[in-house]
Amino acid sequence: MQGAITIVLLILSNVFMTFAWYGHLKMKQQFSWFDSLPLLGVIAFSWSIAFLEYCFQVPANRIGFRENGGPFSLIQLKVIQEVITLVIFMIFSSMAFKTESFKWNHALACVLLVCAVYLVFKK
Repeated sequence: MQGAITIVLLILSNVFMTFAWYGHLKMKQQFSWFDSLPLLGVIAFSWSIAFLEYCFQVPANRIGFRENGGPFSLIQLKVIQEVITLVIFMIFSSMAFKTESFKWNHALACVLLVCAVYLVFKK
């Protein structure tokens, strides 16, 4: 159960992280008021979203970490988080940025990441 909770929290965390890191690029295209914000305003906007990311990321790591009674080692947590990050990013970028395209080398990179997950869980 702790493993599933950890993964759900990591997914939620990464949704907010992706929007904090890349959402401002889309908002600049869609909203004139956002385009006129100075860089410091954009940073503050992204930090406010990143705060929500941390509200999910920190509990995910605490619940999932083996030394806290969770099922995952530190390395396993990191690899899981990276794969989730890339999946969320691919979904986000394909929905928000129609000019970005998914190519064969991106697919191969994803396959290699799945291999990394397999290897990190191998005894």
